[in-house]
Amino acid sequence: MRRLLAALFLGFAAASAQAQAIDGAKLLAQVDRDLQPESYEMYRKLINVEPDGRKKEFVLCSAKKGRDKVAALFLAPASAKGRATLRQGENMWLYIPNVGKPVRITSLQSVTGGVFNNADILHLDYAEEYSVESVADDAGADLLSLKAKTNQVAYDRLKMWVDKKLLLPTKIEAYAASGLLIKTLYFKDIQDFGGGIRRPATVETDSPLYQGYKSVMLYSAPKKREVPDEVFTLGYLPRIDELRK
Repeated sequence: MRRLLAALFLGFAAASAQAQAIDGAKLLAQVDRDLQPESYEMYRKLINVEPDGRKKEFVLCSAKKGRDKVAALFLAPASAKGRATLRQGENMWLYIPNVGKPVRITSLQSVTGGVFNNADILHLDYAEEYSVESVADDAGADLLSLKAKTNQVAYDRLKMWVDKKLLLPTKIEAYAASGLLIKTLYFKDIQDFGGGIRRPATVETDSPLYQGYKSVMLYSAPKKREVPDEVFTLGYLPRIDELRK
């Protein structure tokens, strides 16, 4: 009898865990859709703040298509104007006009030199890179524990707090495989941008690895747009400015 009860309990626990994983996957997919449409363009200002208060700002025009294609054009400062980045899945490139040939970059590098790395700047859908291990209630928010699907992802694990009503993240902690906290991202200032897009207009990040430094990303004018596949190719990078016409 005890064996039967134990078997029933284990079966119930497994079924419950499976159901939770499915619900977590659906929730994560919804978070992705609320944060960014399937195909869109938008403008962003990225601000790096140093411990002494000095700031360096970048302005980018970005486009995304599907779950694994992202391109961004630097509009400012003058020293970076005309540079462009491209992401296809886990492959990333930086194009510098006077160099002419795109060069490979990695997810953990930063083309802007701040706390945001290339994976943050050229962000894909979370569900593309992570699987949901568990969902828990934490002070009225859904806490998703996420595990990277491959070792090519910038962070091995994420803890994501999601507002139950808005279905938008409020905070994400990013961890290395060793368990080391790499950075924390804070999602703030929910705005209705029209066209069915309602999302945080501000994302801030800090890191215990860079004491006193922080970076801020401000979102402006995101809108749904059918972006041609050609935009997300290496051959298009020298003329990516055409995207804004």
